[in-house]
Amino acid sequence: MRQTAKLMYGLAAFLVVMTVLYFFATAKLSDNGNQQGIEWAGGTGLVLATLLCLFLGAYFHLANHKADIEPKDWEQAEIEDGAGVLGFFSASSGWPFLMAFAIMLMGYGIAFFHIWLILMGAVMLIWSTVMLNLQYGLPPEKD
Repeated sequence: MRQTAKLMYGLAAFLVVMTVLYFFATAKLSDNGNQQGIEWAGGTGLVLATLLCLFLGAYFHLANHKADIEPKDWEQAEIEDGAGVLGFFSASSGWPFLMAFAIMLMGYGIAFFHIWLILMGAVMLIWSTVMLNLQYGLPPEKD
């Protein structure tokens, strides 16, 4: 995770430079299509992206100190050193699709301000999230 932390810190440094340049450029821009002054929407996005990279870099940096040395951190590591079980991945599950559909319903409800659609999407999202988490924890006769 050391390389990932360095990557996030480097990206954060790049975004700091770009944020400063963006604020400077939009403050000095004078044309008929824009209002005078700093453009806050893009600047806020760049500041938040910088903070996200810093948070991720700090997390990977701290997690690196608590974790064992990974094969990607060894200079003499071979490809076989990283082999092994990576985790369990469900072969076929319909719950992620239902979660995405529920989020889409909530988005349409927000866009057209239909409270009933927002509530229906929220209930469907909660139900599908619970079922996704319990799909291998429930016995087959309880489905």
